[in-house]
Amino acid sequence: MSIFNTVCSIGVDMSNASPSDRKLIDLEVKDAQLIFKSVWEHLEEEIGHANLRFPKELILLGGAPGSGKGTHTRFIMAARGLTCRPIVISDLLTSPQAEKIKERGGMVGDKEVVDILLRKLLEEDFRDGAVLDGFPRTSVQVECLKLLVDKINQLHNEFNNTNLAINFRRPTIHAMVLFIGERTSIERQLQRGREIDAHNDEVKETGVGELLELRTTDLDESAARLRYQVFKEKTWDALNSLKELYHYHFVNAEGPIGEVEENILKELQYQSSLELEQRTHDRIRPLPLAEEISHHARQELVRRLDSYELEHNDLFVKIVDLIRDRFVPIITRHALSGRAHVNTEEEIFQDPLAISMLIDVFSERGFHAVVDKHIREVPERFDLKTGEIHTRTKYIYRIVVFFKPSEIRRGHG
Repeated sequence: MSIFNTVCSIGVDMSNASPSDRKLIDLEVKDAQLIFKSVWEHLEEEIGHANLRFPKELILLGGAPGSGKGTHTRFIMAARGLTCRPIVISDLLTSPQAEKIKERGGMVGDKEVVDILLRKLLEEDFRDGAVLDGFPRTSVQVECLKLLVDKINQLHNEFNNTNLAINFRRPTIHAMVLFIGERTSIERQLQRGREIDAHNDEVKETGVGELLELRTTDLDESAARLRYQVFKEKTWDALNSLKELYHYHFVNAEGPIGEVEENILKELQYQSSLELEQRTHDRIRPLPLAEEISHHARQELVRRLDSYELEHNDLFVKIVDLIRDRFVPIITRHALSGRAHVNTEEEIFQDPLAISMLIDVFSERGFHAVVDKHIREVPERFDLKTGEIHTRTKYIYRIVVFFKPSEIRRGHG
């Protein structure tokens, strides 16, 4: 095995290497082209060119220690509709050498990371997409990611008009980078350590549950600080360079979970808009996002209901009474189905404001009402002398009220 392959694959101690060897190692280890070419060629030789089937979507999840990557992974996957387990890079690196490096708060060699990751991505569970927790962390890994995406695009073009095209879709890349300051990072690392330590003590005492991995850095403030500094010195630059390839914003992860999740959703929506061709994006950009409409919907509903009470009181009282006396009994009878149909010819609904009131009142109470207006001409009398049929206009309002059905346990007979 060459010096290059030895160092890249296991991250050996170079303290005893000669100056010339160290110079060669330092040069080659940082060459992403060499690293990726070596990994790719081994994969192609081992499993075959037509079996290099990578995920359609890659979500790159990065962030400072304690930023909540593990906490928010499930939320991010749900937002993108992914059901496969996340790929946690630190969990993949289980060699003795890798464990020693991690215990010191350091990082594993790039070639080992890239090799293990690519093999993992080829598993069938990740065909639709994968969340990569902790990748990329170095500038070399960023470049290897770019080379991987280039290769996947080449495979897409190659197999596009064949019966294997479904296995080689054009990749979509999202980057979610959670950022917190040093103080918060250290506090969260130590808090996590205390919680895991207490959990493990309870498991040992009771024999119930499973022991959780406890990092050395989670118990020692200086080690936790070093881990954050390693992130700032090495990973921070890499994540910034990633922005040149895939446009994204850092997500502020300092706040409570709900606030961070809201920030994540905004970032995902921003990045999703970038998946479109520029002309397509420009065409639909004037249309509001659903989130923008729903965000203010409650406030607007309250404003309208208050205006009904203050400015159209007589009509509003009649509508509320009508809902209580006519609609609620029917809705109650259909509580199991979650849908009630009401047909009415009430003249009050000839006023468009009355229909708006009806819909808004139901919305405020947790229902969803749909009103369909039908107009019919009904024969009223026949003129024997002229043969003329006199009609009157009949207005029928068909109203469907949707709501959450009653939850009962249905037996099977």
